[in-house]
Amino acid sequence: MSPRADLVATVGAALGCGLIGGAFFAFSSFVMGALGRLTPAEGIRAMQAINVVVINPVFLAAFLGTAAVCVVLAGISIRSWSEPGSALRLAACLLYLVGTIGVTFACNVPRNDALATLSPDATDAAAAWARYLADWTAWNHVRTLAAAAGSVLLIAAQLVAGRAAR
Repeated sequence: MSPRADLVATVGAALGCGLIGGAFFAFSSFVMGALGRLTPAEGIRAMQAINVVVINPVFLAAFLGTAAVCVVLAGISIRSWSEPGSALRLAACLLYLVGTIGVTFACNVPRNDALATLSPDATDAAAAWARYLADWTAWNHVRTLAAAAGSVLLIAAQLVAGRAAR
């Protein structure tokens, strides 16, 4: 890719990581806490609704589009390993791909799928909801930190590359 295309891709990925990290930060810092204050049945119903609504073109474009750009940037970083900022860019991309995308599909989505089948009025719903809140939120913290750190590292990579180009 050209230096300008590298810049656009890196800035785009940094913005995407920041955007997704911010969305996950909202869940970690107050959404899940608010849902936890509801009765278990209300919290389950609310989270079940959120898990349906989140599957939309806007969120998926940001979430998976950032992943696609990170895959491309990771390849560029490996091919241009000796160039300034390449290691930071690769680290950022791996953080997003493993810590955000990987954790989502390995940890959060299975919990969401299990919650989708849970009847909010079942006798074991309150215990299942308590486990869900604790486990899902813990993994969400990981996703949040990975996306935010990816954004910071992508910005740092671009600063290093820009400084070296002067």
